[in-house]
Amino acid sequence: MKKLLLVFVLINATFAFSQTTVIDSIYSGGMYRNYRVYKPAAYNGATAWPLVFDLHGYTSSAINEQFYSNFMPIADTAHFLVVYPNGTFSGGQQYWNAGFGTSVNDIQFISNLIDSLSTQYNIDLNSVYSCGMSNGGYMSHTLACALNTKIAAIASVTGSMTTLQRSTCVPNRAVPVMQISGNADGTVSYTGSSTSLAIDTLVKYWVINNGCNPTPVFTAVPNINTTDGCTAEHYVYNGGAMGSSVELYKIIGGGHTWPSAPVTIGVTNRDFKASEKIWIFFRKYHLNQFVGVDELSNENDFIVYPNPASEMVTINAIENVKIEIFDINGKPMITTTNKQIDISNFSKGVYFIVVNDSKNRSVKKLVKM
Repeated sequence: MKKLLLVFVLINATFAFSQTTVIDSIYSGGMYRNYRVYKPAAYNGATAWPLVFDLHGYTSSAINEQFYSNFMPIADTAHFLVVYPNGTFSGGQQYWNAGFGTSVNDIQFISNLIDSLSTQYNIDLNSVYSCGMSNGGYMSHTLACALNTKIAAIASVTGSMTTLQRSTCVPNRAVPVMQISGNADGTVSYTGSSTSLAIDTLVKYWVINNGCNPTPVFTAVPNINTTDGCTAEHYVYNGGAMGSSVELYKIIGGGHTWPSAPVTIGVTNRDFKASEKIWIFFRKYHLNQFVGVDELSNENDFIVYPNPASEMVTINAIENVKIEIFDINGKPMITTTNKQIDISNFSKGVYFIVVNDSKNRSVKKLVKM
């Protein structure tokens, strides 16, 4: 593989230092796929560093995303690598196949890229994360659904999840998720569409999947910039399985933009830095806390059978537990201590079964046929 090195030199009044962006490609899915890796000056390979995927939006590119999200100064001081892959083209526009579009397998590409990068760099494979803008946010949710054996946590800025993907998403574990969206976004509507989940529904989906407290901790983000045309609210859903959480930054009056981006392409919130908040969120979570030995030995783990089911389901769990079933939108369907449950009157679709005892809360997905 041929590599091209681009060196960015940053100079202030007292010192200068250099960072490197490496442009490379791998062969995946029958084609060469290219990407960029931002490597801070402090990286020397002696210590395993976290890796953050930053995925561009529809019609955009890796290089545009690199400078629009501006993770670079954060990576310099926090010591992590950032990879900016490129999607593929359909109809002349570059995009990610986040459950729609052509047959390109972008999940496999990201998986292959993690494997490839781990042979070239000293990466902490327990600290691999994905975030993205718009279509890149959709793709990050896709990875939370389908590649959570490699991705520890995700963040989506102005992205969502398709209604089709909601019914096929099977995370199999708690996945920490941060969502950042403007309620005046004219591209990905905050209230959803026939093909895309409303942001509040999306957040509730992950809150239930993770078993978080359904009542969030609310904070009004200080309105430090009164000329940006918007304000921000912060909602934190804590108490999820294995210490997971879900966070929402709701930009009141905000558009299809990345908060505190270096350039303004619409109503852009400047009361907080999205990239900084994403990293603070990511660094709390590591893959082995979700897929390690502790999870396998969780005494509150349970089995649901048959699954899928059409009439009766049995919950094989420890004694003295409360069992709750929610629909895909978080509506409570049943609360019981009975481990044999009649779901014959449920509509076809996906439901969440939550088992609670005095110490633990576990969640599994149930498909009603």
